[in-house]
Amino acid sequence: MAFSAPDLDESTLTSWRRRLGTGPFVIVRHVELDSCLVHGQPADFDHSSAFAQWGEMMIELIVEHSRPRVGPVDGIHHVAFIVPSIDDAAENCSELGWPIALDATTKRGQRFMMFDARHDLGHLVEVYEATPELVGFYQYVRRLRDDEINS
Repeated sequence: MAFSAPDLDESTLTSWRRRLGTGPFVIVRHVELDSCLVHGQPADFDHSSAFAQWGEMMIELIVEHSRPRVGPVDGIHHVAFIVPSIDDAAENCSELGWPIALDATTKRGQRFMMFDARHDLGHLVEVYEATPELVGFYQYVRRLRDDEINS
């Protein structure tokens, strides 16, 4: 689950850690993209994210630096799902009436898509396929939390 954040400064992260017990956070600033369509048009999607474990759930705090904004400014930005096929997921989301808000690929080759489900769910829905790099990153974030708990 991802939440819009005004910034990823130390006070924001400390507040999340103190109030909800999330963390520690792994920050990725200005995620580098190889390609990007926002609402079907070539565009920049300059964003930074901080990832942490919250119980069994991965939490992402996301800051969108570029315009036009892809998602909500406040509250839940998106809920993400790992899917077997991003193309099948795109077809399913289209059938639900959720238009593609973002279709992007990172410099490392990870494709992800966000669908505008705000009229049904109040937030975006993100989908991506599992890759060794993605699964390894998720495991790393969880391991940081587990190490902190066990120390």
